[in-house]
Formats: sequence, C-alpha cells, structure tokens
Amino acid sequence: MSDTAKLRPAEAASGAPSAGEVLLTARGLTKHFPVKGGFPFRRTVGAVRAVDGVDLTVHAGEAFGLVGESGCGKSTTGRLLTRLLEPTSGSIKYRGQEIAHASRKELAPIRSEIQMIFQDPYSSLNPRQTVGTIIGGPMEINNINPPGGREKRVRELLEIVGLNPEHYNRFPHEFSGGQRQRIGVARALALEPKLIVADEPVSALDVSIQAQVVNLLQRLQRELGIAFVFIAHDLAVVRHFSERVAVMYLGKVVEVGDRESIYTRPRHPYTHALLSAVPEATLSDEEEGRERIRLSGDVPSPVNPPSGCRFRTRCWKAQAKCATEEPPLVRLEGNSDGHLTACHFPEEGSVTARGEDVVMDPALAAMEQDGAAGDVAKEK
Repeated sequence: MSDTAKLRPAEAASGAPSAGEVLLTARGLTKHFPVKGGFPFRRTVGAVRAVDGVDLTVHAGEAFGLVGESGCGKSTTGRLLTRLLEPTSGSIKYRGQEIAHASRKELAPIRSEIQMIFQDPYSSLNPRQTVGTIIGGPMEINNINPPGGREKRVRELLEIVGLNPEHYNRFPHEFSGGQRQRIGVARALALEPKLIVADEPVSALDVSIQAQVVNLLQRLQRELGIAFVFIAHDLAVVRHFSERVAVMYLGKVVEVGDRESIYTRPRHPYTHALLSAVPEATLSDEEEGRERIRLSGDVPSPVNPPSGCRFRTRCWKAQAKCATEEPPLVRLEGNSDGHLTACHFPEEGSVTARGEDVVMDPALAAMEQDGAAGDVAKEK
C-alpha cells in the first residue's frame, strides 16, 4: 500500500466538499487586543488592531497563501480561522456554518476538520510525551478508533510524512527541527482534516530542510485534496506552494489574486514594493531588470494606524483622498476575475524596471545623489 493510500483523500470522505467548492469565508474579520494602562493597570487605554476587517475565501482542495511583513497580522488571522482566538467582530463561515462566536460545544463537530501546523517545531511539541502520544492524542480526544488501533494508525502517519514508524516511542528532543515539523504535520493529519492552516511552517528551519517540508506539504495537499492556508513572509516559498495569494499590510488585506497575476502583474503599490525587495541573481546584462522600490520608515503602530489607506504614509502615490477614504478591496478595470486590489491610485500591472527607482527615504536619496556626483567627478 502506498503512503498516500493510507490516508483517505478529503474529497472521498463522507460529506466532504467537492473540489472548488467554497470551504471557508471570512468577512470583516477583526481582532483587537486591549492595551492596559493607568493605575492599577486595569483600565483599557487603547487597542492593538492586529486584524482589522479582513475578507478571505478559501476553496476546498486549494492552496491559499497569506503574505506580508512581520507584524502585519498574518499569524493572528490564522489563529482566528482555526478559532484558537475568538474574533472581536466579523464573520467566519465554515461550509456555511457561522463559527466566529460559536461555543465550545458548537465547535466540537468541526474541530477535527480544521487543523493547524505551528511555526516553531521546538515549542509546539510536548517534550514529556512520546511521538506516539503526541500524534495519537487528537484521536484519543475525539474518541476515534481506527481499524487496527491507534498505534497502527500513528505508525502509518509517521511513514506518510517521511519518518520511520519505529520512532513511535521516541521523544521530541531526539529529533532535528525538520523531523519535529514532520511530527507536527502527522499530528495535523491524524483526524483527516479538510483544512490545514500552516503558520510559517518552515521559517524556523534551515534552508536545506525548508524545501523538504514544503514539498511534503505540497504533495499532501495535491494527493489528499486538503485545503491549505499557507502563512509565510518568504515570497519565493509562497509562490512555489500557493495557487492564490493574499497580501496583508497592517491588519488589512490589500491585494488578492492568483499566483501568476500577483507575482507578475501586481497593482497595489505595497505589493510592488514587497516584490521589489526579493533578492534576485542577474545572469546577464541583457536580461530585463526588475523595479527597485525602497520605502522610508517603519510600519506604523497598529495601536494608532493611519486614517484612510494604511499604506499612505509610505506610498509614493498618496494623495489627499488616501487620508480621508479607505479604499475598498475590489476588482480593477483590466484585471482578470478574482484579482482584487484596495487602492485609489493603483500601479501598472508590471514588475519590470522603471525609468527611475522609487526611493522614499530622503537620506538614502541624498546619499545616492552624492555618490553619483562623486562618480561623475572622478570620470572628469
């Protein structure tokens, strides 16, 4: 029996959604963490707007990527979708059922269908439990007794994720980081879920191991029909894994589209800036270069975000309208169906080199001008 044959494809399970069917939707999803102050530090003086009105749709069997720089709210969004956190407001519907504020009893039937792979493979596994107990725990909690017993099932799962079934009685400290993450994947697969939220599953691993784990997840997603929400800040990894991609900035989704349109025809200025920061080796002077955009300053505080468009304080196209009106996430004229952008003044759909680089940092611009003047003087 092949490895993948040991785990039923999600679409073959009874009552499972068919490929392409809407599996999960989030509308106006918001999570604010209160900031305490004063004396005796019990008074709420503000809120960290980690997620502030996110709209997402995930289809059955699809690989959906969520990208953005650190602190933009990606991980919080993932925990909201799995209901590890309760939203401040907004809607989350799983197969048509509202779960945003569902009770523990109401969530019980679907807990097994939505699983999560955590970012840190060192802290997500209990060091006092054996691998067999860790992977078999979800089955015990949900009173699932597979044919042949739980131990047999755990050994099959270990084999599916590329580990030796004989590792059943070992402890997490006996494994490398990549092997621990595979144990986390096996635990997520134990209940045959229909949706897995992978929260930066390879960011804590060596580069040489990252490809192995990503290829494992991609094989499972393709052969078992499991939908993935793949959260990462590594744009190259997301491009390799995901079919559709959403770009987040400061708690908001600013652009959504299929992989090809996001990476080659982005429209939002932030997506342009994000893609221009990806390191790239140029093999020949004849090759067409990529645009270069260097933003100034840091991401504004989520406690007091800018009014209107949140990217306007770092955007080279910002106008007065951007400060007073928040741009809606809509399909722009000329974009293919499904490509949504939240911008009043979108960029052209291209990532090729511009006539002049966009340099938002005044100090950096002055340094480059002085450098260029010095080069001219030396030539003379």
